[in-house]
This record gives sequence, structure tokens and C-alpha cells, in this order.
Amino acid sequence: MRVLGVDPGLTRCGVGVVEGVAGRPLTMLGVGVVRTPADAELGDRLVAVEQGIEAWLDEYSPGYVAVERVFAQHNVRTVMGTAQASAIAMLCAARRGIPVALHTPSEVKAAVTGSGRAEKAQVGAMVTRLLRLDAPPKPADAADALALAICHIWRAPAQNRLQQAVAAHRTSGAPGTSGAPRAPGVSRTPRTSRTPGSSGNTPGVTGTSGTTPGTPRTPGASATPRTSGASRAPRTLKGRTA
Repeated sequence: MRVLGVDPGLTRCGVGVVEGVAGRPLTMLGVGVVRTPADAELGDRLVAVEQGIEAWLDEYSPGYVAVERVFAQHNVRTVMGTAQASAIAMLCAARRGIPVALHTPSEVKAAVTGSGRAEKAQVGAMVTRLLRLDAPPKPADAADALALAICHIWRAPAQNRLQQAVAAHRTSGAPGTSGAPRAPGVSRTPRTSRTPGSSGNTPGVTGTSGTTPGTPRTPGASATPRTSGASRAPRTLKGRTA
């Protein structure tokens, strides 16, 4: 994997090319800075940044471009210039069909030094050690560009696996597969529930005592009251006609 790291800026735009794979020793192919005069017009400075990045793309033909993600700063003028240079780098890469990755300064510091709050001197020292250089690259923008390239080489495999997992999850939720959502407007058939107070009989009808359980009575009929014992014939009084 060959990555061009870009530390965007109008006055000094750091660029560095690193080649290698995660878990193996990395090799620096080139490092430098694209400079523009501070007293030049903004349009001319942007053109100079574009020409400088295009020259690096022509010379090294990287497979990826890693650009520092712009974050908020108190100095609005500085962050605006950084954002404009970042856009130029992404434009140059997209024009050639080269994938672009954005990494925050904290992500780069954590990947290279193990701490997201590392100082620039620590980043430069670790870049020198990882790339087996004789001295830290100067200025600091150049070292930051190499750190961006290293960060992407180490983070790219994990990001690819994450993207594949997300794509697989979306595919598994397609219509016709297990766990697919129901069509809008279609509801499940509600389950029937027993009427409170009934015991398996017809709702609202109470079975007659002594009859077959669960047999409903004829609507409007009343239950015959039971008598204790068998029915007896009316008794007659002695000496009187019944």
C-alpha cells in the first residue's frame, strides 16, 4: 500500500509518501512541503497548492491519499486556509479516482505515539523511529504528513473490515430474508383472548348447573331451579277431598 499524506495549509502544505502494510516495516519514499507566498492573492496560492500536489501525484502514483481532517480553531483565518488547502488535496485525488481518507489530529497522534495528546516533537520522534530515518523531517508539517500516511496504513485494514461488516448487515436485512421488516400497513393478526369471567364457554353465557360443561343455554331461557330430592305429589288432608 502506497499512501500520500497531506498536512493541509496555505503557507506550508506538508506532503509525504509512505509504502508498506500493517504489521511490517514501513518505507518512506519522499517527503517535502508545498509553499506559497503569504502576500500573494488567495486564488494564486490555491493554484500553487494544486500544482504542487499534482506534481507529487504524478511522481509517486499513490493508491490512497490521507488528509488531515479540519477541526475548529479559535483563529478563523487559519482554519479557513487549512480547509481550502484540504479541499484542493481532495479535489486532486478525486480527479484521478484515488480514494481519500480523512483522519483527525488525535487519531494520527494515537496511531503513531499511542497518545492522542502527544506533542509535535513526540510525533516527529516516532515518525523518525518507525521509518528508520537519520533525523526528524523538517519542518513539522512534513513530519505530520508522514504521520498521516502511517496512520492510514495501520488503520485501513480495520476500517475495511468494519465497512464489510456494515455491508453484510445491510444485506442480511434485505426483503425475503430472516428478520426482514414487515411491509408498511400490514399488521399481524391479533390473538384472541378469553372474556374475563368465562371458563371456556361461550362469552357471556353461563352453563346450567348439572348439564354438560360448556353447553350454552338457549338465549332467553332461564335455568330450572333445582329441588332437594325427587319431586313429590301433592299430599291430601285426611277427611277432605283432594
